[in-house]
Amino acid sequence: MKTLKTQWLRITVHVGSLIPLAVLVWSYFNDQLTVDPIRAIILRTGKTALILLILSLACTPINTLLGFKQVLKVRRALGLYAFLYAAIHFLVFVGLDYGFDPDLLKQALVDRRYALVGFAAFLILLPLAITSTKGWMKRLGQVWKKLHQWVYLAALLVIIHFVWLVKVDIREPLLYGAVVVLLLVFRIPRVRQVVSRIRSRSRNRPMGLPVAKNVKRLPQ
Repeated sequence: MKTLKTQWLRITVHVGSLIPLAVLVWSYFNDQLTVDPIRAIILRTGKTALILLILSLACTPINTLLGFKQVLKVRRALGLYAFLYAAIHFLVFVGLDYGFDPDLLKQALVDRRYALVGFAAFLILLPLAITSTKGWMKRLGQVWKKLHQWVYLAALLVIIHFVWLVKVDIREPLLYGAVVVLLLVFRIPRVRQVVSRIRSRSRNRPMGLPVAKNVKRLPQ
């Protein structure tokens, strides 16, 4: 019970991140992936990867706005789960859709711009996932932080990949894109300072005494 009270957020993140994969596996073995199962798998894993990536990027702003430090402890887990779904997304596209044929893949990167942008995003996420451990953080020092700032470029590339993939109704990818841009704005030092200052003032402001209304003055 004590572990549940202290680790509830981590447990929620792990369970919540694995549910889409469990549902996908169940749907596959029960023929619930529409008439084009490969495309269904690609779309589901890609969207899940994007959502988890955005959630990982939202951890720092949530802490800045609300002072909820526990969310920082699940940031890495969310990022790694995002990469897990991105890797499945990539491998299904490369393996099941194109049969690991280098010529077909090369042609796809030339003819389909969404494939090229998606591949670029995956290449950025790959070293970030590899260097996400504390050991790599110590080895790279200050370089580690600069390297992991590339995650925002990867997120923007994923949005472009999504827009070019759906082609017609781009409202959903644009909504995700607006969230990513908003999170990027929170990365601006000046914005973070202003938000922190406002939060600090509201937290330290003393509670005012209620103002009495309609109080009759006693005769002198």
